Amino acid sequence: QVQLVESGGGLVQAGGSLRLSCAASGRTFSSYAMGWFRQAPGKERVFVATVDWNYGNTAHADSVKGRFSISRDKATNTVYLQMHSLKPEDTAVYYCALAVTTGWTTPARRGLYDYWGQGTQVTVSV
Repeated sequence: QVQLVESGGGLVQAGGSLRLSCAASGRTFSSYAMGWFRQAPGKERVFVATVDWNYGNTAHADSVKGRFSISRDKATNTVYLQMHSLKPEDTAVYYCALAVTTGWTTPARRGLYDYWGQGTQVTVSV
């Protein structure tokens, strides 16, 4: 099994910054990606960003490009989501997820992810 534990959410004013963390533990895989998704009230869970664990390739949703940045620390098995210039529309529960892959890849489809964290709330006030 894999455990994913998110932290770093909270309340921030528009224009502010937050950094989310997700610590992974448990079973290991030779090839995988870790990503962030978010779900606003009454809406579907959508892709935010992902990183290929071995090579560090990243992908970001168009809605967050230039404001959010995903990174990973292989020594601590932690993935981060640095968020700048936050907007009220970024308000959501943010989920960390892990996708077992067969090569270097940056999957954006929710259905490709095998393990999920419990989520952390991010609220951006006007």
